[in-house]
Amino acid sequence: MLKIEIIDEAGEVPLDQRRLKDAVRAILQEASVTEAQVSIAVVDDPTIRRLHHKYLGVDEPTDVMSFLLERGESSLEGEVIVSAETARAAAARFGWPAGDELLLYVIHGALHLVGCDDVTDEQRHEMRRREQAHLGRFGLNRPDEIV
Repeated sequence: MLKIEIIDEAGEVPLDQRRLKDAVRAILQEASVTEAQVSIAVVDDPTIRRLHHKYLGVDEPTDVMSFLLERGESSLEGEVIVSAETARAAAARFGWPAGDELLLYVIHGALHLVGCDDVTDEQRHEMRRREQAHLGRFGLNRPDEIV
């Protein structure tokens, strides 16, 4: 069973919870995860800044953080934390809705949970390809500026 929970602590961006859950579910299924518990927290910039500093030593807000808590052969437990404020600001810059930017962040975080990384150029290219594939399921394309 795939259990995906969304907590909106920010209340700044209209959330399409079904779309967010469907995206995470598709990523988990693609990775052959059959048992999962994933929480998605939508927070403000001060909250994600504190977490970014605490866990990565960077004292500034970020768009998304993910934490893999447990991973088995076909199971996973993890958290994806996204910033609604950052999504709203980036969406205005890129000319698409904040809800679409937030969906991109959730997809990115979920891909990290299943083992996709973006440290090297090759990994970054693969991450972008997979992000676009998942956005495409919802009829979306990444804005050119962030590809």
